[in-house]
Amino acid sequence: MTRLLRPAALATLMAPVVLALAACGSDNDAAATQNAGPIAAIAPPAGKQWSEVISVTDEDGYRIGNPDAPLKLVEYASLTCPHCAHFSEEAGGALRDKYVASGVVSYELRNQVHDGLDLTLAMLVRCGTPESYPALSEQVWANLQDIVKGVQANSAKVEAAMKQTDQTTRYKTIADAGGLTDFFAARGISREQSATCLAKPGFAEGIVNRSETQSEELGIEGTPTFLLNGRKLDEQSWDKLEPVLQNAGAR
Repeated sequence: MTRLLRPAALATLMAPVVLALAACGSDNDAAATQNAGPIAAIAPPAGKQWSEVISVTDEDGYRIGNPDAPLKLVEYASLTCPHCAHFSEEAGGALRDKYVASGVVSYELRNQVHDGLDLTLAMLVRCGTPESYPALSEQVWANLQDIVKGVQANSAKVEAAMKQTDQTTRYKTIADAGGLTDFFAARGISREQSATCLAKPGFAEGIVNRSETQSEELGIEGTPTFLLNGRKLDEQSWDKLEPVLQNAGAR
């Protein structure tokens, strides 16, 4: 499991990136412990689909779906974690279009920050509207290998950017050096929007502090880690997680 990035270690980037890609999590064969009857679908607000209802939670997670859903699924994920990328690819369509769309399951994504690249990405996916956060996160995971290759190809510039002491320019410089500004500009977050967003006082520190505090409180040791109605699950892949949702009443 990749350990969390301490605020004092924000100047370190490339070594943690390699670690995160190698060991951000592992599958577990624990079986589901519930066996509930099916829960009837819940209608969305008029003119809406539940997959279009997105809100920011008190924990700074981004919840998709019915805020009063009887089954509340939370994922702690790292944007530099290939296991999280695989889960996004395998689960995204079914989780959103079948389970969230029914109104029975809500899905909340929270960031666990592992390294400097991860932190910069976690800031950038927040630079748009709440509605754009899930799609931007999915785009990062879908292009993770190319993103990391681009950062590693410019490692000297990125590491120099990480050592900047000026918080108002540090993360913009990292994003520019690593090709992230252009990546997000191609997906609707303009260069000016990124620059303003990444310069916000306390923005980076808030993400790191919430990541560490919540992980310590909930025992989140790596990614992806899932909670269902507040109970931490052992399952870390879609083929094991879907039966848990079904056994809890999702159909």
